[in-house]
Amino acid sequence: MLKIGITGQNGFVGYHLYQTLKLFPAEFQLIDFDRSFFDDQSLIDAFVQQCDVIVHLAALNRHNDQQAIYDTNVGLVSKLVEALNRTKHTPHVIISSSTQEERDNIYGKSKREARTLLSNWAEDNKAVFTGMVIPNVFGPFGHPFYNSVIATFCHQVARNETPKIEVDGQLKLIYVGELVEEIIKAIRNKYLNPEYIVSHTAETKVSDILNLLLKYKEQYQEKGEIPVLNNLYEHQLFNTFRCYMDIKNYFPKKFIQHIDARGAFVEIVRLGIGGQVSFSTTVPGITRGNHYHTRKIERFAVIKGKALIQLRRIGTEEVYDFYLDGEEPAYVDMPIWFTHNIKNIGDEVLYTNFWINEPFDPNNPDTYFETV
Repeated sequence: MLKIGITGQNGFVGYHLYQTLKLFPAEFQLIDFDRSFFDDQSLIDAFVQQCDVIVHLAALNRHNDQQAIYDTNVGLVSKLVEALNRTKHTPHVIISSSTQEERDNIYGKSKREARTLLSNWAEDNKAVFTGMVIPNVFGPFGHPFYNSVIATFCHQVARNETPKIEVDGQLKLIYVGELVEEIIKAIRNKYLNPEYIVSHTAETKVSDILNLLLKYKEQYQEKGEIPVLNNLYEHQLFNTFRCYMDIKNYFPKKFIQHIDARGAFVEIVRLGIGGQVSFSTTVPGITRGNHYHTRKIERFAVIKGKALIQLRRIGTEEVYDFYLDGEEPAYVDMPIWFTHNIKNIGDEVLYTNFWINEPFDPNNPDTYFETV
């Protein structure tokens, strides 16, 4: 079993890598890291000595003081190299650098020099080193105004703010889940490459990103429709957008009921994509679910009975409670990386319709069990 430590494990990429590695408990053991370790030689030395693999993600992306960016990024790597030298330990070290290395800016210069420092250490000590040069990364839970323009636009669009395009450039992108897959491949295969260029998986203009997000807002956030998703990138962008919505106050969403003398009619979901629709009954006191998905889009619609739907983001403790009643039919959609369940809290049988964008595939289930 490989023991893996991630500097910056609570950051954007670090969170996704940490949570994904947890899905392979028989293969990987995670060695927890805290930013304070950099300021305590005994703590960082102990951390280094425990690790078979160190993925160095800790860095400063933006700051009003440009010199602070350089000093921080080079300084953190210097402290890591000093710990490696003191302990004489030679784990496989992976660093995330950026395609901005080729640009004449402080951030790019700091990432290039940081990668060079670790490359020199690895060469001197005959250690395995992977210097990953990465394009623009996007995905759920990135910090707006810090990690990426997509994080900023998602945050603003979901909150009815007006994004501003500074430069309508062409962006080369990789989804955070795809980047995590690349890192895990490097871990498993012990890539020895001081300049490993990670290929982008999508390329688009900034204005095209904003136009798609505005479409998602209109169709999904305002109307409850699942938009047409033409390719994997659009699927990833849509899932990213959903995670920036204020779901705590957005759900449950009541359906529009069309009532006449015959009874009532409710449209449960209008789809721009395919998927699977299912129906369930749940007896009082029973809970279904307690699992999460990393790519699937899912809707729970209560049409009869009383239900409690609960969501919790993986790696956090806050639980969102949504109470639904078939007397006023409503739905809750499940964001990716949120474990969720549904419980019958009434005295009668609960009737629920479920829609998910892909049928269950036992060979690729994307369903991970964790109690809310």
